[in-house]
Amino acid sequence: MFQYIKDKKIAINTLGCKVNQYESDSMVDMLASHGCEIVSFQETADVYIINTCAVTNMAERKSRQIIHRAKKQNPDAVIVVTGCYVQSEREAVETDEVVDLIIGNNRKNEIARILNSFFENKLPEDNYVEIADEKEYESMWLIKPHEHTRAYVKVQDGCNNFCSYCIIPYTRGRIRSRALCEVVKEITNLTQNGIREVVLTGINLSSYQDQDMDLLDLIQSVSKIEGLWRIRLGSLEPRIITERFLEGIYQDKKVCPHFHLSLQSACNATLKRMNRHYTIEEYIEKCAMIRKYFDRPAITTDIIVGFPGETDEEFAITEQNLRELSLYEMHIFKYSRRKNTVADRMPNQVSDALKEARSNCLLQMTATQKQDFENSFAEQKVSVLVEEIVKEDGKLYMKGHTDRYILVKQEIESEHNVEINSLVDVIYKKNKKN
Repeated sequence: MFQYIKDKKIAINTLGCKVNQYESDSMVDMLASHGCEIVSFQETADVYIINTCAVTNMAERKSRQIIHRAKKQNPDAVIVVTGCYVQSEREAVETDEVVDLIIGNNRKNEIARILNSFFENKLPEDNYVEIADEKEYESMWLIKPHEHTRAYVKVQDGCNNFCSYCIIPYTRGRIRSRALCEVVKEITNLTQNGIREVVLTGINLSSYQDQDMDLLDLIQSVSKIEGLWRIRLGSLEPRIITERFLEGIYQDKKVCPHFHLSLQSACNATLKRMNRHYTIEEYIEKCAMIRKYFDRPAITTDIIVGFPGETDEEFAITEQNLRELSLYEMHIFKYSRRKNTVADRMPNQVSDALKEARSNCLLQMTATQKQDFENSFAEQKVSVLVEEIVKEDGKLYMKGHTDRYILVKQEIESEHNVEINSLVDVIYKKNKKN
C-alpha cells in the first residue's frame, strides 16, 4: 500500500514543545514501519520534514531558516512543513517556493499516506486544516522508545484559555483529550520496551478529560502499569492544584515531586492584562499547598518579562514575589508580539532593551535559587535514574536525574558497576555543574 515511500531516506527536525517532539517521534515510528529509512537531519535525505513552532517570532524565524537550510542540503529533496507555523502563517508557507507539502496540525498521523500519495501522483494535496473546527483528538502512537529511560506521552491537545499574548489556541485549536485506555495501552507497551519513566504532556494538560475521568484518574490508571517506576507531569495550571489532587498523587509514590506550575507574571495588574485567571496570592497559596504534601518539591515555572504596559513598579512587584516564592527554576521569556492577539494591539509596548535588562535580572535570580535548592540535598541520599555513561577528562561518570529532576553526575570505576536504566542511590554532592 505504501510502496512509493519504501526505502526513501527521511529526516525530521523538531522545534518547540514536548508535544511537538512526541508527534515527531510518532511520525518517525509510522514512517519506519512502512519501510522508510530514518536519517539524521544533517544527512542527505529524500524527504525533510520540519515540525515547526510559532510560539514566538524567533521560533517562526528559526522554522523558516531550517526549511530553507534543508532545501540547500539537497535541492532535489521533498520539503514537508508541518506544525504550528503552518497554522499561524498559512499564506507564507504556501507561497514559499521551496515547500512541497504542508500538513496542518491534527493531520500528522496521516504522514505516511500523504507522502505516499505525493510520490505516486507527483501532486501535493491540500492538507491544511481549520484547526478551530477540529473536534476529535488526533490519535498518534509511540511504538518504541526513542530514549533509553524516559518517554514523553501526549494525552491532550488544544487550549481554550485565550491568554492575551498567546496564539496557541489559534494554532492548536480547542481542548481535546485522548482516551484513557489508549494512554494506558501505549505506556504499557513502552514499559515493556524498557521505559521506566513517562512524562504526561499536553498543550493544556490540566484540562484532560475523558468522559467523567480527569487528570488524576489518568495518573492513577497509569500508575498501575507494572514495571513503570516514575510518572512526571508536564506543565500544569494553578487551578488543578487542590487538596483532592494533591492527596491523590501524594499517595501514589510513582508521581515525581516535580511540578511545572504556570505563572507568567507575579504581579496582579500584569496577570489581568494577560487574561490569566488567578492572582499571585492564589498562586502562592497553591505552592504552599504543594509544599504541605511534599518535602522540598521542585516547583518550576515560566515568566514573561516586558509584557505591554509592564511598568518598573509592576516588574518590581514580580521580582519581589518571585524572590519570596523561591522556586526551583524559572524559564524566562522576553515578551514576543504575535499578530492577531489582544496583546499585540495593547499600548505601551516595552522596549527590547528593557526586556533584556529585566530578563537578565530574573535569570540571575533563578540561577541562585536553583543552586540553593539543589544544595539543600547535599550529603543526603538521592535516587537517580541512570540515563547515560560518559567519559570526561579520562574519568567515567554516570549521569541521570532524581525524582525532582536534579541532574546528577557521579564518578564510577567501571561501566560494569552501573547499568543504564537502573535506579541507583547516591550521596548528593554540592557541585555547581549539576
